[in-house]
Amino acid sequence: MSNHHNVYNREENELDIIKDWEVIDDLQVDMQTGGEHDMTIPGLCEGYLLKRRKWPLKGWHKRYFVLEAGILRYSRNQQDVSRGRVQGSLDVSLAVMSINKKSNRIDLDAGDILYHMKAKSHEIFYIWVTKLQAHRLYKKNEAATLHSGFLQTLSFNSYGTCDLDSPAHTPFRFLMPAVGRHSSHGPPSVADSAAEYFDASDDVLCGSSSEVSDESGLSDGSTPNSEPEEGHGGISKSPNSVVAKSTGRRTTLPATCPDNSHVGLMAILYNNIGKDLARVSMPAALNEPVNLLQRLCEELEYSELLDTASNTPDPYQRMVYIAAFAISGYSTAMFRNRYKPFNPVLGETYECIREDRGFRLISEQVCHHPPISACHAESENYSFWQDQRWKNKFWGKSLEILPTGMVNVTLPRYGDHYEWNKVVTCIHNVLSQQRYLEHYGEVTIRNLKSNVCTCKITFVKSRYWGSETNKNEVQGTVLDQSGSIIHRFGGLWHEGIFCDTLPTPKCVWKPNPQPKDHLVYYGFSTFAMELNELTPDLKPLLPPSDSRLRPDQRLLEDGKVEESDMKKDEIEEFQRERRKELSKKGEEHIPRFFKKAKDACGRDVWLTNETYWKLRENPGFAKTENLILWS
Repeated sequence: MSNHHNVYNREENELDIIKDWEVIDDLQVDMQTGGEHDMTIPGLCEGYLLKRRKWPLKGWHKRYFVLEAGILRYSRNQQDVSRGRVQGSLDVSLAVMSINKKSNRIDLDAGDILYHMKAKSHEIFYIWVTKLQAHRLYKKNEAATLHSGFLQTLSFNSYGTCDLDSPAHTPFRFLMPAVGRHSSHGPPSVADSAAEYFDASDDVLCGSSSEVSDESGLSDGSTPNSEPEEGHGGISKSPNSVVAKSTGRRTTLPATCPDNSHVGLMAILYNNIGKDLARVSMPAALNEPVNLLQRLCEELEYSELLDTASNTPDPYQRMVYIAAFAISGYSTAMFRNRYKPFNPVLGETYECIREDRGFRLISEQVCHHPPISACHAESENYSFWQDQRWKNKFWGKSLEILPTGMVNVTLPRYGDHYEWNKVVTCIHNVLSQQRYLEHYGEVTIRNLKSNVCTCKITFVKSRYWGSETNKNEVQGTVLDQSGSIIHRFGGLWHEGIFCDTLPTPKCVWKPNPQPKDHLVYYGFSTFAMELNELTPDLKPLLPPSDSRLRPDQRLLEDGKVEESDMKKDEIEEFQRERRKELSKKGEEHIPRFFKKAKDACGRDVWLTNETYWKLRENPGFAKTENLILWS
């Protein structure tokens, strides 16, 4: 345990070294018609490198890589590659390449494929960088030559006598230069010999075989097939839509989302490759009018699943509903890849009372570096709490959101205490109009008060050659103490979850229908529309630190983007000055409604100190001393 903990800390420290990353600019390729390019295929490069695990991103495993004719392939070992058993394949010319010379790191981001690699020595690192640059240039020259030949063909058919409709015509025949092909069985060059690399020592590898594999989204040693087993597959189409119930709350926002096409997002992101974007100030036009504290509350949109679990006596069936609840929290992101939530300032709070749903929630930003958001919700049927830290990493074409911290749910009726982790969220092709979002990784749900059953959920990483119907796939099992499968369930996290091993097979969860014109309102669900609503009767009851009173967020919701941007800068500068003053006094910020503690595994956690609702009732926040976070 201590060894894994040390490795984890080492990994975290490495991720935080952000100033050493640089993007490798592509060499210019002559695209003029008739231009000549060097079409000599660079020499083969192969050997072992370390590749970062996709989940939980706290370990590396040894993989055998082969770079040939601009294509990078890898598998578990050399024998698998030679037999054609390839785990992943990437055209290196399509990827943004960034390197870290100090840590011998190479990252390739092709939008839908993201590789994090590391060499054992500087020599091997420079060989790989040199070879990758050469192969990238070769592939770009190849594409340019094809483009040139295509233009020549079009030009010939525009002015010549050849008929495109003629069956004898062959429109795409070029005068391509003959090139040699380096055989993987032939004698390697000096650079190739040096690139035979190394056998990575076991002490640098981290994680057990139960951790998820990079490409399949499944555990090492399990079948890489991403299709569910026969009879237990995901639902193929959306469940029948239902009419949303009226809550008496607003159904639209005061203003539609702004056009942010003028924002230089590319420059912002490329200047911060490898950095934690939570520490990078973004223009208000890139934000949505909710923040991360409210996003935690959004995970309770389908709280009725917890109510159902609380009324399900069978522990195995109860776990199915807990699992469905854990999955349901990801569905809110389906239409939310165009804007980002506001980052809460230190001491900011948010409350949510939902009599119609039977719960009340309080959340608070308890730490600034690292940014940590804590929340606690209570109901007659359950308690729900978590503290979350998000690390946002931009790798050239993709933005990964890496959550840490555990989610907790207790069901007093049965004395259950469930705990589970979260998976990685990745926004692919973040700089293009074809961007899309996916979740991948493995969730393990445990009942800390009983070992009767556990649950494993896999968010399957989609393969770039897969069909659209296989995207967003989720597979799960409920296991008894012996590891035998009691229940299977599956589906798509944006459409619904079906379980056919229950006494009555049924869809255990499906998302609520989206409101009308949701795309012009940031892609918000009905529940999200209600999060930042501020009614006249509620305003005097809130502490001045509540997110609904934050002026820059309110201005953005009202469509006043420029004013929001200026106010956002003021608030951030005020926070910097506040931190300086505390530092001069040798003091630290003390959260008001949460306290730091240790969980059963010795991890730091933030728990409610149970004062918020008492102060709200008596004497009321208007009669207490409150933090000033903005004006």
